[in-house]
Amino acid sequence: MNTLDFDKKPEDTRVVVAMSGGVDSSVVAGLLKREGYDVLGITLQLYDHGAAVHRAGSCCAGQDIDDARRVCETLGIPHYVLDYEQRFRDTVINPFMESYVAGETPIPCVACNQTVKFADLLATAKELGADALATGHYIRSRSVPLPNDPGHRALFRPIDSERDQSYFLFATTQEQIDYLRFPLGGMSKAETRKLAEDMGLVVAQKADSQDICFVPQGKYADIITKLRPDSALAGQIVHLDGRVLGTHDGILHYTIGQRKGLGVATGEPLYVVYLDARSRRVIVGPREALETHRVHLRDINWLGDAPLEDMACDGFACFAKVRSTRPPTPAMLHADDDGVYVDLEIGEAGVAPGQACVLYSAPGADARVYGGGFIDRSERAADAETLLKALLASPAAA
Repeated sequence: MNTLDFDKKPEDTRVVVAMSGGVDSSVVAGLLKREGYDVLGITLQLYDHGAAVHRAGSCCAGQDIDDARRVCETLGIPHYVLDYEQRFRDTVINPFMESYVAGETPIPCVACNQTVKFADLLATAKELGADALATGHYIRSRSVPLPNDPGHRALFRPIDSERDQSYFLFATTQEQIDYLRFPLGGMSKAETRKLAEDMGLVVAQKADSQDICFVPQGKYADIITKLRPDSALAGQIVHLDGRVLGTHDGILHYTIGQRKGLGVATGEPLYVVYLDARSRRVIVGPREALETHRVHLRDINWLGDAPLEDMACDGFACFAKVRSTRPPTPAMLHADDDGVYVDLEIGEAGVAPGQACVLYSAPGADARVYGGGFIDRSERAADAETLLKALLASPAAA
């Protein structure tokens, strides 16, 4: 077996590398080229927001495409650019806007991996006769043969927990996992940059891309109102107990768990507890009203070795991660007549619909990724849940 788990020589193994123009994917291309693989670099042009393409922290736009081209020239490998702007708009940007306007907190990076990168680009790689598609994500995959599937692979958290990108890759299907390779999963970011310097790559010290590449300076509301001018509709700021505290200029300016910038003063710390898109209400309350112990999931992607219904019908002990910056914590996964839901042993504050709940076998670096789903709704403490349900059942005050 070669280093990519193929029973052939590296020079007989063709690998397409998804090259964003950053240091990580560039090093992946360099490593595979150094090991003798037949490497092709492909960069996807995903968006172009004028000056935004030149800012530090962008990816998949003007300067980044040029950087990827220069890296490929240095490495002596072919480089291709595919125009996926319309596809990216249809499958990532537009759903992001719709979700945000609906009061959710979407994760466009997951959608991008689901559609543009691991579906469209993967299909292109196969058309080019590639044995695998390699990326610069910090996650590991390795062979876990099953009796009826000897080529079966599984995902695991990377060595460098600070760079762990498994949260954004939970929706990767089994078919995609079997075809993908992640050479950086066993390395730290410092080691990656050192390799880039050793290879003489122009991107060795290039700044990392931000999470949402198409939102300049992280101003979500600006890009949404630009593309959807009708989305910023005014409404009320309402306390959980029913008091109308003020007005707002659009729920898209608020996120669950937000405390600062609410525009109301009551003498007590208040947090955004819920975004009622139907009535355009921003519902606020005390911090304890944010405490969540159960999340109901939709769009499940299950990567266990047995069907979800078999493993979770009586409860399946695992570890859950409900935001990218938090470590996995003990949880119990259920799949029954009420759907799929996760009970969190340690309550989480600020859990919002649209976020992901990713499931693992353990909390550490070698944990297996069991998949997960998007949060459809969450359940708070009984008192807060009762107040919220009563408020949502009532019409907005005139």
